[in-house]
Amino acid sequence: MKIKLDKNDILFSRYIRLRALMRVGGCEYCEKPKPFGKLQCSHFKGRGKHSTRFDPDNCAGICFNCHIYLGANPDIHTAWFQKRLGSERYDALARRANTPFKYGKVAKKEIELYLNKLLETL
Repeated sequence: MKIKLDKNDILFSRYIRLRALMRVGGCEYCEKPKPFGKLQCSHFKGRGKHSTRFDPDNCAGICFNCHIYLGANPDIHTAWFQKRLGSERYDALARRANTPFKYGKVAKKEIELYLNKLLETL
């Protein structure tokens, strides 16, 4: 099944992958150097959780192999995100993920503005 991406998904993925390059120069999990085009935006809480879909704490820029590995090993994925965020931020992310949010037309425009501002910070 092909994932449907809108403009905001593309902007957010760009931010996450650029952030990974600035932080570690490549994959945030294995920390191996990877170019921008070899990184993927990996969501910890799935993209279906609209309240955390565009949350920088919910995503990491990782390579294809690490994306597959973490997806197949949810306990390792969870432990990595807990360590990465610390307990307070991890618990806050879990609460946000369980907060209902409707991703409608108004929200899309507001999120686009937010994402453009995030990209400007890099």
